[in-house]
Amino acid sequence: MLKLYYAPDTIALASIIALEEAGADYALGRVDFARGEQRGGPYLAINPKARVPALETERGILTETPAILLYLAQRFPAARLAPLDDPFELARLQAFNSYLCATLHIAHSHRMRGSRWADDEAAFAAMRRKVPQSVGECFALIERAHFGGPWVLGADYSLADGYLFTLAQWMEADGVDPAAVPIIAGHRRRMAERPAVQRALAAERGERRLAPA
Repeated sequence: MLKLYYAPDTIALASIIALEEAGADYALGRVDFARGEQRGGPYLAINPKARVPALETERGILTETPAILLYLAQRFPAARLAPLDDPFELARLQAFNSYLCATLHIAHSHRMRGSRWADDEAAFAAMRRKVPQSVGECFALIERAHFGGPWVLGADYSLADGYLFTLAQWMEADGVDPAAVPIIAGHRRRMAERPAVQRALAAERGERRLAPA
């Protein structure tokens, strides 16, 4: 059985959505960030990066959301979560997910994790002030140039949709008005209606049997 280590209200939700969409048999291990469990010895033995998600497989641990998502698509090909038979479309999917990982998610993280990049309160405050602009520009670029519709890649649902949905959940907290990106706001509403997404959100809230962390 697969086991996903996660914390609520983190990017790990994208992996939970993928597990649900795939119909995978999996367990969850909750990592309590409030208690600093991500920096404790037991979890560092699983993921020395001290972050979530981490996916425990029969062959070892996988980290980084784009890698976990692609692994799940390849492990459960019948779920059709990625265009595995089309190298160009698969690369487009990976390019989109890489942008979410390396640019949009990093911009979002400047709101509450400034200590990764600086050591003084003035710098933290400057980062927080920048977030509405930097995150807003990321969403505007996606809406303008990288959204096929009705799903990210076009007609077919893919891993990119759950990943985008997870980040779009935080727009308001990041100071971004959803009305400024109506296509993404509409996508977020459609995603929230998917049964697999509803199951994933319930799992994130703890409304699912959890494995010992």
